[in-house]
Amino acid sequence: MITPAWARLMAAYSTEMNLRVYAAASTLTDAQRQQDRGAFFGSIHGTLSHLMWGDATWMSRFAGWPAPACGIKDSPSLHPDWAAMHTARRDLDARIEAWAAALDPAWLEGRLGWFSGALGREVTRPRWVLLVHFFNHQTHHRGQVHALLTGLGVATGDTDLPFILPEPRFG
Repeated sequence: MITPAWARLMAAYSTEMNLRVYAAASTLTDAQRQQDRGAFFGSIHGTLSHLMWGDATWMSRFAGWPAPACGIKDSPSLHPDWAAMHTARRDLDARIEAWAAALDPAWLEGRLGWFSGALGREVTRPRWVLLVHFFNHQTHHRGQVHALLTGLGVATGDTDLPFILPEPRFG
């Protein structure tokens, strides 16, 4: 099972990688960010908007935060304005890091039930498994965006967790 220290590490990694991805994507024009490039959620912008939707959806389940007003199908258009989405991403990352900093080991041992719109039914899973999924989902979609950025000749810098965070963040 994972620990609160692991959750804090992953939250810090997510924040740093989001800073790098958004900085790289900000060098593109809005048209370049919005162009459908064949990713699962179409464009760079759409994929990052979906990722915001996913993070907000899971945090609504984990911590009772407000859930997005739309479903997964509309998630790529949830944040139509780049500057506003960029600001909202920084705010969301800060809130996720604060939540992870206060995470109680007992919370990880519990189970969480919710109605899954994607599956169309009630689901219950161990919380620690869902938290692993939460961070894995982020990494998956940031990886897609990273590939799209790389294809456009834009670099995000190193992405390897052990080399981008200062060692005190590891524990």
